[in-house]
Amino acid sequence: MQPASKHDALTPWEIAKVIRCGHKVLRARSHREAARWEREADRIIAAAEARENARAKGRKK
Repeated sequence: MQPASKHDALTPWEIAKVIRCGHKVLRARSHREAARWEREADRIIAAAEARENARAKGRKK
């Protein structure tokens, strides 16, 4: 799936997943559960940024 725009590293699926994780953080029953969902969202964003950086590095060559 392609990113939502040329300047956005996240695909629509990843955006939805991060929003869902944010909702789960707000609805968490404990701070540990909230931290778990925050880590999951951070992991999704980091993977998208790494993919975008690799793509940008390929364009420079």
